[in-house]
Amino acid sequence: MEKVNKINNICVFCGSRKGNDEIYTQKAEELAKEMVKRNYGLIYGGGNIGIMGAVSQGVQNAGGRVKGIIPRSLSPKEISGVTIGEVVFVDDMHTRKEIMYNSSEAFIALPGGMGTFEELFECITWNQLGIHSKPVGILNINGYYDPLVALLKTSVGTGFVDGDFANSIIVSSDPIELLNKLESIAPYKSQLKWLTTSQA
Repeated sequence: MEKVNKINNICVFCGSRKGNDEIYTQKAEELAKEMVKRNYGLIYGGGNIGIMGAVSQGVQNAGGRVKGIIPRSLSPKEISGVTIGEVVFVDDMHTRKEIMYNSSEAFIALPGGMGTFEELFECITWNQLGIHSKPVGILNINGYYDPLVALLKTSVGTGFVDGDFANSIIVSSDPIELLNKLESIAPYKSQLKWLTTSQA
C-alpha cells in the first residue's frame, strides 16, 4: 500500500484495566512493537497500568518514544511506581485531550472503558466537524468493538450518519493491517470550515 499520511506520532486510547483475557495485553504489545519498527512515537493517557501500561511499556522496551499526558488528580489512580517515558501533568481532562490530539497525526483505540469511548468518539467527531482531519483506527481485539461496528452500520442505514464518514473509521483485528491502513487511507475531509480555532 502507498503511504498517503505522514505520521510521526500515534495517539493510542485504551483502558487502565487489563480486561479478563490476556489477548488484550498481547495485542497491545504487538501494536507497540510494530509502531517502533515504523518509528512512530506513542502519545497516550500517561498511566502505567492496564492496557495503557502494556502499550507504553512495550514501546519503551523496544526503544521507541513515549509521551503520556495525565491530569494530576488521576495520577494516583493510573500511575503505579515508576512512570514510563515522558509524562506531562495537566490540570484537567480537556487540556489532556487537547495536547493528545494536537501532538498526534493518527489515532488508534484499543479496548477500554468509558474514558476510551469518550476519547474515541470525540476524536471521530473532530474529523466530522473539520476541527482536524486525521486517520482514526480501531484495533478490534477479540471482537470487543463488534457492537460498535454494528451500531455504526445501523446509524448509516437509518440515515443518521453519512456512509462515507462511517467508512473512514478503520477497523481491524490485526495491528500490522491496521497500521498499514492508517498509513494508506486518506482521512475524512469535512466541508465545514471554522473561522477561528477558538470556535472549535
